Amino acid sequence: MMRKLFDEELEKLNVDLTKMGHLVEVAIENMIDAFKHQDKALAKEIITNDRLINDMERTVESRAFNLILRQQPIATDLRNVTTALKIVTDLERIGDQAADIAEIIMNFEGEHAYKTVEHIPTMAKKAKIMVHESIDSFIKKDLSTARLVKSMDDEIDALFEEVKQEVAEIIKENSERIDYCIDFLMIAKYLERVGDHAVNICEWLEFNQTGSVNDQRLI
Repeated sequence: MMRKLFDEELEKLNVDLTKMGHLVEVAIENMIDAFKHQDKALAKEIITNDRLINDMERTVESRAFNLILRQQPIATDLRNVTTALKIVTDLERIGDQAADIAEIIMNFEGEHAYKTVEHIPTMAKKAKIMVHESIDSFIKKDLSTARLVKSMDDEIDALFEEVKQEVAEIIKENSERIDYCIDFLMIAKYLERVGDHAVNICEWLEFNQTGSVNDQRLI
C-alpha cells in the first residue's frame, strides 16, 4: 500500500514537472518572438505568465517535500525526488531569464534590436534548442540527448564572447548607443544563463539515472 501511494505521488510530481517544463518552453519561444518582432504586448504576457511558472515551482516543491517527510524514500526513490527538487529550480530560473529579457524588450524604442547584434539571434536559437532538448531528455529519461545538450554549452559560451566583441565594436563606432549596447549584453548574458540551466537539468537527469554527475558519485 505504501509503495503504491509513493508511486502515485511520484507520478503526480513528474506530471507537474512536465507541465512546468512546457510553460518554460513557451516562455522561451515567446521571448524570441517578442524580441524578433519587438512585440511589447507579448513581452508583457511573458512577464505576467512568469507567475504561473513560480506557482508551479511551489507546487512541485510541496509535493517533493511531502514525499520526503511522509515516505522517507531511500536509494533510487530518493534520487527521483531529489532530482525533481533540483530540476524545478533550474526550470524556474529559465522562466526568470525569459521574463528578464522581456522586461528589456519593453524598454526598446525605435531601433530593430534583434538584427543589430548578429550573434544574439543565433544565441537565442541555440538556447531554445537546449531548453527543448533538456526538458525532452528528462521526460524520456534519454541520457544520450542530455549529453548532447551538455556538449552545446561551449557553443553558447563562444557565442556570448562573439556578442561581447560585436558590442565593443558598436560602442567604438558610436558611443551614443551605449545604453542599447548594455541591453544587448544583458540579453546575451541571460541567454547564456538559460543554456547553463539547461545543462544543469541534463546533469540532474544523469544523477537520476546513474547516481553520478560528471563521473562523480553522489548517491
